[in-house]
Amino acid sequence: MIRTPYRSFQELIFSPRPWVRQATLAGLLVTGALAIALFIGVLGPVIALALALAVIGGVLVFLDTHWAFVALVGVAFVLPFATLPFSIGFKPSFLDVALGALFFVWIVKLVTGQERTFLASPIGLLVGLFMLLALFSFVYGMTHSRATSFTIRRFGEILLGIGLYFVIVNTVRTQAELTWVSRWVLLASWASALIAVIFYLIPQAWTVAILDSLARFDYPGGYGALRWIEDDPNGTMRAIGTAVDPNVLGGMMVLAAGALAPQLVTRRPLLPRGLVFLMLATASLALYLTYSRSALLGMAAALAVPAVLRYRRLIPLGLVGAALLFLLPQTQEYVARLLAGLAGQDLATQMRFGEYKDALILIQRYPVFGVGFTGVPDIDLYLGVSMLYLIIAENMGLVGLAAFLALVTGFFAMVLGSWRRGYAQEREALLLGFTGAVFGALVSGLFDHYWFNMTYPHMTVLFWLYLGLAAATILIQGRGQTPETAANE
Repeated sequence: MIRTPYRSFQELIFSPRPWVRQATLAGLLVTGALAIALFIGVLGPVIALALALAVIGGVLVFLDTHWAFVALVGVAFVLPFATLPFSIGFKPSFLDVALGALFFVWIVKLVTGQERTFLASPIGLLVGLFMLLALFSFVYGMTHSRATSFTIRRFGEILLGIGLYFVIVNTVRTQAELTWVSRWVLLASWASALIAVIFYLIPQAWTVAILDSLARFDYPGGYGALRWIEDDPNGTMRAIGTAVDPNVLGGMMVLAAGALAPQLVTRRPLLPRGLVFLMLATASLALYLTYSRSALLGMAAALAVPAVLRYRRLIPLGLVGAALLFLLPQTQEYVARLLAGLAGQDLATQMRFGEYKDALILIQRYPVFGVGFTGVPDIDLYLGVSMLYLIIAENMGLVGLAAFLALVTGFFAMVLGSWRRGYAQEREALLLGFTGAVFGALVSGLFDHYWFNMTYPHMTVLFWLYLGLAAATILIQGRGQTPETAANE
């Protein structure tokens, strides 16, 4: 039923009769022009352009699942908080649309038999268990706190973000597919970094004007959107880009730098080496301008993984970066703030210590399955703490935290077990880059919560995206695919 109109259209557009081809093309052009004019007249140029891009993107996604990854990483890195300019009872976000399209096309292919096998990977059961525990905790939490449509939607985004792992390992199965998706991930992360640096360097009024132009997509605008150290407008401004929060932007840059660094020194980089250097420098500068101490530690951890395991040339690069950070006069404020945080002397760190204490009280009262995601049962408690592991324990209890720790332990064991057996050059840099990015995220999670927080669902998506790509790299290597076989597929 679906193929008949498509075949008819093919016969017209590729007809051997020139006049048939020309008439078909003319009809398409006239119809397209009328549709564009109608959309611009009714909806306005901005919304009409957005809708046109959405239609084009939808067609590409339907034709090839991997275009859905392009849309997903583009949204998650560049416009993570944008919503559609209309409501269907709620305003769907761009992230909802991108995730929904990716899962929809993948499920359709499974149902129609285009995808005949389902891969779980060695840690698939642990990922599934963590998802089930999260769902159980969410339902359990509704026994004492009513769920709103907002919390249900945001929890759904978190759950889909985790489930993205299975989509990746089942759709990225060849070296060609891995290369394609990885390039777009690197480029999207660079776009996020570049926007952040530009927003920081141009006059504040220009930055505010750009953010105000995104207000129709529910982006925060005005000078209140800008962020400062200790919230002091007379102090040092912090980079936000389109990530809204400087710490969240810092987390994105941890992922970006972790995946880019091995590409700088491998013999077979995915992109030209000069471009990779520019991308890594941009991501590092963007991270520095966030003044996020947790992100700085996370980036150091992310770079340490490939440097220690394989690419020793990254060690001098890291030492030069550290020397510049501690010796340049322009960076002394950053260094002073970093040292004050490590010593627990500044206000932000002391507030974190208070959050840790309150979180431990909550976990003591509800240790097994936590309190869920919708609220707390006791008036003297609250949800929210600036640590990934404590917030998982708050939401899902010690059982959920144990499942998460078992999962990431299994992931690193899988990576090391596979890597020790030897790797093709075109995959080793990807494996260690994605693994380093995941490790950096886990280290930054010691001091921040955005990797598992319903306020920032795109960060959950990005975390599991990188983890899934590392797992996909392992599975491709396990099948023994070479660049030559990939090229013939």
